[in-house]
Amino acid sequence: MEKSRYKTVLWKTEMDNRKNNTVLGETPRTHYRREETIHFSCNERGSRRQITVLKFGEPGARPKAYLQAGLHADELPGMLVLQFLANKLEVAAARGAIEGEIVIVPTANPIGLAQRNGDYLSGRFDSSSGENFNRNFPDATRAVADKVGAKLGNDAQKNTKKIRKAMGKVLAIADADTELKMLRKALMILAHDADIALDLHADNEAQLHLYIGTPLWPDAMDLAAEIDARAVLLAEDSGGNCFDEACGGPWWALAKQFPEAAIPPACLAATVELRSNNDVSAEYAERDARALFRFLVRRGIVAGEAGSVPRLLCEATPLEAMQQVKAATDGLVVYKARLGDTVRDGEVVAEIFNASGDQCEVKAHTDGLLFALHDQRYAWEGKIIGKIAGKHPLPERSGNLLSP
Repeated sequence: MEKSRYKTVLWKTEMDNRKNNTVLGETPRTHYRREETIHFSCNERGSRRQITVLKFGEPGARPKAYLQAGLHADELPGMLVLQFLANKLEVAAARGAIEGEIVIVPTANPIGLAQRNGDYLSGRFDSSSGENFNRNFPDATRAVADKVGAKLGNDAQKNTKKIRKAMGKVLAIADADTELKMLRKALMILAHDADIALDLHADNEAQLHLYIGTPLWPDAMDLAAEIDARAVLLAEDSGGNCFDEACGGPWWALAKQFPEAAIPPACLAATVELRSNNDVSAEYAERDARALFRFLVRRGIVAGEAGSVPRLLCEATPLEAMQQVKAATDGLVVYKARLGDTVRDGEVVAEIFNASGDQCEVKAHTDGLLFALHDQRYAWEGKIIGKIAGKHPLPERSGNLLSP
């Protein structure tokens, strides 16, 4: 394997950009939108991958926002949303309205996009390793603590700079001997020093919802309100070290490890679930891009007036309280409750009909919002066919709290 190939290509690109004030792969459109291409390859498959990165504003300006989509490559809406958002940012840049720095990766997973099963993408799991693309991101906490823990004091701004610098150094030397590790490393290097990091996903069949770290709430209420979230799921550690927790989690982990130091939750990182996998339309993309643009204005990254914060349409609830509605047997799924219904403990959510015509009821065992279903109406024992956002933690909800 070409163990050094990734680091050489990525960092040569970045150094050339700084030295020459140009960008690899720069398009002739305008100078308000800079485009970079990150290449990585691995002899394991003889493949060559690339990630396109769009940048707005002055490098190093604050606040910095990072947004990506398509980490699960078969979750499609966010890819179009970020294209629409990039167009809005280009217009804003042309009038000098970018106050901070904005980095956008509309299509974050070229590995997953190349995985096709028949006529369908199968972009949730890496076909080589079997790993979920949104798990096992590098956790820089321990290495950062070793590097700068003893140097942290009571100045939050200085501590933030030290921690970000240490994160960058840790990630630069992180192991990347497979293309999946190369992908994760590239995305983390782009995002690790962001004030805001949003990872756009979509569920199988769902209402718009948000996963976010408990220490970031209620500060992130404006994000949830702007995007019209119908459920907000909170967890300090959901298990598996998904992308948003790899960005945000080290901050509150370090704050716990060094309670005498002033360490803020300096990265508002969240997973934004944009409804259903195939809800791809210009109408939705325009609506969602406009909401994200207003959020960037509200956070001072883009100059302008965002207007009043919309009314928040849901309560934030613990991820430990979310029931994963599971099939008790194999068969055809007939839903009795609709997406968006408020269900009660004991209410029948679905019936499953097996090959003999026998039926089995699947019930809610919490009160809450049925915010996600499965669009393939066939299940097997243990398959998750729905998600209910409840208020009270459930005894079975511990360890890895997310779907596989």
